[in-house]
This record gives sequence, structure tokens and C-alpha cells, in this order.
Amino acid sequence: MMDATLEQLTRSPKLSLYYQRIHDLLEDEQQRREEFYRTVNEGEHVEFINGQVMFHSPVKNRHLVATKHLLVLLDAYVRTHALGFVGYEPLMITLTRNDYEPDICFFRSEVSDQFTPTQMSFPPPDLITEVLSPSTEVVDRGTKFEDYGAHGVREYWLVDPEAESIEQYVLRAEEYELLTKARSGSIVSAVVSGFEIPIRAIFDPAENLSALQNVMSVNPKTGD
Repeated sequence: MMDATLEQLTRSPKLSLYYQRIHDLLEDEQQRREEFYRTVNEGEHVEFINGQVMFHSPVKNRHLVATKHLLVLLDAYVRTHALGFVGYEPLMITLTRNDYEPDICFFRSEVSDQFTPTQMSFPPPDLITEVLSPSTEVVDRGTKFEDYGAHGVREYWLVDPEAESIEQYVLRAEEYELLTKARSGSIVSAVVSGFEIPIRAIFDPAENLSALQNVMSVNPKTGD
């Protein structure tokens, strides 16, 4: 997709004009981004997206429950088997243009072993989960979907707490491919070795507790 767009631009007689306009826009945007870095406070729930500072609105309880349930399962599994690091909002990842605070993300140990105690900006993770809400769904399915894929985030989960469903995308040739879309059954991570959970464990407290006991005993190399 990106290569096709660039090819089209290179064939345009207006290429130099486009370049100057884009340069001016990005220069102005960079100044606003630097101001964002100077003024953002630790713990604030805020993102910088396409030149705009986006503050997060309060979310509904079902959003919090789904986020907490999945975070507990993924974090317990990753820490038990020393696979890396699980972060959550307001951890901020910095991409070439934008700065995001994913609901949940996973970094393999080869990357997370380089993190420092005072670090406040992080590279693209291996897995990102966004829990949808009415105020964020357009961005989660639009700008973030494109941006995460362009920066090599290998797996992307979209959790819908209202429909109690999940969508799993994996990166294929710089674009996301839908691997799973379901409300029941199990979901198996493509990048967190051996991580498999019942989808209902994201939404149901009893299922979550049962799944938690299971993920802490699974061998990530064999799945047993």
C-alpha cells in the first residue's frame, strides 16, 4: 500500500509542490509534538495523533473489566515463563509520527531487557490490544490500525466489551490479516509463545479465574 502511494506520487508533475507542503506540515507538527513532550505529565492518559493532543475520556465499567481480565492473564503468563514485559496504559509508545498509550501491549524479552527504570517512551511492541469504546473505535480501527502495522507491530487484538467479542489480526507483508473474530472458543497468540485463553475469560470473572490458574501452569514450549 505504501509503495503504491509513493509510486503514484513520483509520477506526478506536482511532486516538488507536494514535498514542500508536506515538509511545512511536518515541521509545524514537530513543534507541537515537542511542546507535547514538554508539557505531558507522568500518569496522564493522553496521546499525540497526527498533530493533535488527544485526552482520554472516562470509560465504562465493562471496558475496565475486560482490560483488567486480559491484562491479568497475559501478565501472569509472560512473567511466569519469563517471556518479556507486559505494559498497559498509560505506557507510551513512540512511532515516527505519533505517540500512543495502548490499553495492553507485550514486548519480547530481547527488547524489554533493554528498558531502564526511568524510561518514559517505548518502541513498537510485538502485540497490542485495544479495548474498544465509542470515543476510540474510529481511531483504533483507522489511524492506529494503519500505524501499528506500518511500524511492525506483529499482532493486534481489538476487544469489544459491549459485544463481548475479540478480533485478532496478524501482520502479513506490512498489512494486517484477520485471523480470528469470535465471541466464544479460544484465542491463541501468534507472538506470545503458548499463550492460549478462552475468549469468555476476558469478560466473565469465573472463567477468568479458571484461565488464570491454567496459564500459570502451561509450558510455552509444548503448550501442555
